[in-house]
Amino acid sequence: QVQLVESGGGLAQPGGSLRLSCAASGFIFSINAMGWYRQAPGKQRELVATITSRGRTNYAGPVKDRFTISRDNANNAVYLHMNRLEPEETDVYYCNTTLAFRDYWGQGTQVTVSS
Repeated sequence: QVQLVESGGGLAQPGGSLRLSCAASGFIFSINAMGWYRQAPGKQRELVATITSRGRTNYAGPVKDRFTISRDNANNAVYLHMNRLEPEETDVYYCNTTLAFRDYWGQGTQVTVSS
């Protein structure tokens, strides 16, 4: 079955960096677009970044020029490198893919930005 497993979350200082990873299995990773989303308690889940099967990227406005999404098709993994983190970006970050019009999500990884 489809599995998405995030890792790499944790505590970062304001202005710091973190790298999130998502290990994917159960589908043909190389031909599917992947995405990262985030959600704070009581708020809607929001798009952070996406990457197509060919590597074309798209970013939400607030993270442009600070976050980088990338993928490794040989290892069925997608990454989110986050720079210059802000306290307001304390959220649970989720990996996502859509297959046959159905969304799949990982369990999420907590990112806390605090001094």
